[in-house]
Amino acid sequence: METLTELGTLIKYVILGLFQGFTEPIPISSSGHLVILRELFGIEIKGLSFEILVNFGSLLAVLVIFRKDIIRLIVNGWRYLSKKEETAKADFQFILFLIIATIPTGILGLLFEDYISEKLSFPVVVGYTLLITGAALWVIRNLRGKKNDGDLTVKDALIVGAAQAVSLIPGISRSGATIVAAMLVGMKQETALRFSFLLYIPVSLGITVLKLPKIVTSPEFSALMIPNILAFLASIIASYFALKWFINIMAKGNLKYFAFYCFIVGILVIIFL
Repeated sequence: METLTELGTLIKYVILGLFQGFTEPIPISSSGHLVILRELFGIEIKGLSFEILVNFGSLLAVLVIFRKDIIRLIVNGWRYLSKKEETAKADFQFILFLIIATIPTGILGLLFEDYISEKLSFPVVVGYTLLITGAALWVIRNLRGKKNDGDLTVKDALIVGAAQAVSLIPGISRSGATIVAAMLVGMKQETALRFSFLLYIPVSLGITVLKLPKIVTSPEFSALMIPNILAFLASIIASYFALKWFINIMAKGNLKYFAFYCFIVGILVIIFL
C-alpha cells in the first residue's frame, strides 16, 4: 500500500512538472495551473519552493533556445563597452533595457512574495485572473507593431517590466503580460517575443541563485527528493517543446486561441473550484 502511495506521489509530481513546463512559455499562466492542479490532486505545497524549482527547469530550456541571442548580446555588449563600436550599440542598449525592466519585478517580488503565496494562491483567484489574461490577449490579437530591437526606449522597458511584476499574481501569465505590454508599446511580434523571454532570464536566474540552495537543503525537499527531481526534469523537457511551439504560433499571429483557452478554464475554475 505504501508503494502505491509513493508511486501516486511520483506521478502527481511529474504531471505538475510537465504542466508547469508546458504552460510557462505560453500565455496561460504556469503559476495559475499549478494552483489548479494542486487543488485537483490534493497536494499541499507551502510557499513558492516547488514553483521556483520547476521554473529553474524552464529557465534552462529558455537558455538553450535563445542561446544565440544571449551570446550575441554578451559579445556585442562587451564590444560596445570596451571599444565603443557603433555597430554593437543597439545590443548594448537592449541589455540595459532588460536590466531596467527587471527592476519592478525584483522590488515587488521581495515586498509581496509572502502575501502572494499566502493570500492569492487559491483557485478562485486564479479563475478571475485567467479571465484578465484572456482579455489582455484578446485586445492585442491583431496588433502588428513596428519597433525593432534598436527602437526601444526606457519607457517601453519600464512598461513591460511593470507588466511582468503584475504577473507575480497566479493566473496572470508572465509571457502573456510581457508580450501584451510589449505589443501595446508598438514592438513587432518577434521583438516582443524575444524581449519577453530574455527578460525572463535575469528574474528567474536571480530567484534561483537566491532561493535554490536553501530549497535543496530543506527537510521538505529531502523527504520528496525523487518526486522533486522528476518534476524538475519534466519541466525542462516540456518547456523546451512548448516554447518551440509557441514561437511558431506567434509567427502566425494566433494568440486569440490562448485567449479562448483562458476564458474557458477561468470560468470552469470559478464555477467548480
